[in-house]
Amino acid sequence: MRSLAGQSVIVTGASSGIGEATARRLARGGAQLVIVARRADRLAALARELDPAGRRVLAVAADVTDEAGRRRVVDETLRRFGRIDALVNNAGYGTRGPVERVPVELIRRNFETNLFSLIVLTQLVAPHLRTQGSGRIVNIGSVAGRIARPLSSVYDSTKHALEAITDGLRGELAPFGVEVVLIRPGFILTEFVDAANQASESVLEQAGPYAPYCAGFRADYRKWHWLAGRPDDIARLVEKALTASRPAPRYAGPTHAKLLLFLKWILPPRVIDRLVRPRRK
Repeated sequence: MRSLAGQSVIVTGASSGIGEATARRLARGGAQLVIVARRADRLAALARELDPAGRRVLAVAADVTDEAGRRRVVDETLRRFGRIDALVNNAGYGTRGPVERVPVELIRRNFETNLFSLIVLTQLVAPHLRTQGSGRIVNIGSVAGRIARPLSSVYDSTKHALEAITDGLRGELAPFGVEVVLIRPGFILTEFVDAANQASESVLEQAGPYAPYCAGFRADYRKWHWLAGRPDDIARLVEKALTASRPAPRYAGPTHAKLLLFLKWILPPRVIDRLVRPRRK
């Protein structure tokens, strides 16, 4: 096992949910943290809570879709801590609705946040990890990256693409001592669902013939809340990815996520299609 003490770690999307839980867990382990998010007030409050002395936690209010913001994250990390040991790419959000009804601008925006911005931030960090001959990149994907669901096709496709980027990047950086890990969360109780519904409100309001199925989709999320995990379930996997002597290429959690991925592996595609098919409400 590797110690987190003294490691300089960037965590994006750190103002809530999985990112916040990850920041809390890594701070307890002694990491030097750079927490990144758009919501400056929540980010600053978290930094003060985790590190009242202001020595080990740096809050950088930035939008990962903005080039200047991404560069500022890297520059301020190096200025404060002198090195980068790990990057946790967690920032992202969901878009709901049938593909037929989702404006292409919303699709592009979702890919920009969940995939392209992640790639560019990784491009900024990778040279530092490669030059020092060590480091880790942890990408927060989703079970949806393997099991696409109707009415969540846009978001799920961003996570499908992230699977390929992560696997390719792993092989590219391995010769330089840099390890790349994918985390596949299942259903986790965070602000994510409400944020996705809000971001997709205009689409859901004009779903047309798909409206009854969209209502059923949302009802199913409420129905399965009892099964949901907590953000710290995933934060624990991130910690494992950063501290394991030889991290696995992929981790999934909580238990229902592992079960779903196993079913995806053993069941015929038509069976999976029936399991995820939306119902009318």
